[in-house]
Amino acid sequence: MARGGINKAVVQTARLAILARGENPSIDAVRIEMGNTGSKTTIHRYLKELDESESRQTITQAPIDDELAELVGKLAQRLKDQAQEPIDSALAQFKQQKAALLAQLEELEQAHSQLKQAFEVQAHALTDESAALNTTRSSLQTEQTRNAGLSQACSDYELRINDKDEQIRSLEEKHLHARDALEHYRNAIKDQREQEQRRHEGQLQQVQAELRQAQQSAMVRQDEITQLHRDNERLLIEHRVTVKELGMLQEQSRKERDEQRQLSEQVSLIDSERTLLQERLRVALLEVQLRQEALSEHQQANKALELDLVKAQARIEALHLAAVVATAPEATTEG
Repeated sequence: MARGGINKAVVQTARLAILARGENPSIDAVRIEMGNTGSKTTIHRYLKELDESESRQTITQAPIDDELAELVGKLAQRLKDQAQEPIDSALAQFKQQKAALLAQLEELEQAHSQLKQAFEVQAHALTDESAALNTTRSSLQTEQTRNAGLSQACSDYELRINDKDEQIRSLEEKHLHARDALEHYRNAIKDQREQEQRRHEGQLQQVQAELRQAQQSAMVRQDEITQLHRDNERLLIEHRVTVKELGMLQEQSRKERDEQRQLSEQVSLIDSERTLLQERLRVALLEVQLRQEALSEHQQANKALELDLVKAQARIEALHLAAVVATAPEATTEG
């Protein structure tokens, strides 16, 4: 049973109408006559049955020329139908290939769009990384300037400490000289007393006078000793104050060395971060280069697909031309 309400009677009516106009009742012509309904296979089967039926009816009535012409027409029709089948098959295959190529082209365009978006994201990230690197460089320069100032301050403190050390050495030398003078005076007093003791018996008459003189001298010496003791105490106090100031300076110097060490650690950390940022920048540039190469490969693949599409269209045109050449003898015979 024919699909879509097409039957043999409808096909026969369309065929007779085409023959009445003096045209060739081909499959396409009959289908157009029926309003582009029905499958070509069904139309071909009905046309074949009608041709065979007419051949059986006219085989004893028609003269030999008419029979020969009818036979030639049937052969031409069969040749045309046979030529039409590979054309239809080629057209169907072309449509499938075209749909597949279009789908692949759409996928490639989507991949290209994704790669473009990824490239833009990488470009923005690279810009951010560059800004961060510039900020880090500015911070590093600031820290280096501050470090140079601290180094200069440490040098000044070291000079002051050296001056204080020199003052302490000078005070110690003065203290030693004072002790030596006091010891020398005690030794001299001791020698003098021993001599006076030895001369005591012989100079008893001069004892009182010398004793008074000695007492006066002793008072003077005692005043000198007292003054030396006072000077010594004052030197000791100054020495303690100097030692205290020296301790404070050493503590301050230690704190400054700690701050300098912390600054050095911060500078090292900043250098490490800068190295890490440079490595990330190099990796990002490498990824951008790889994505650009992938994009070039996709573009080349698109060009290859377009070339295949042009070749497929050329093959279809060649098949059409072959079909036209195949149907040319039929048109000549009908003429």
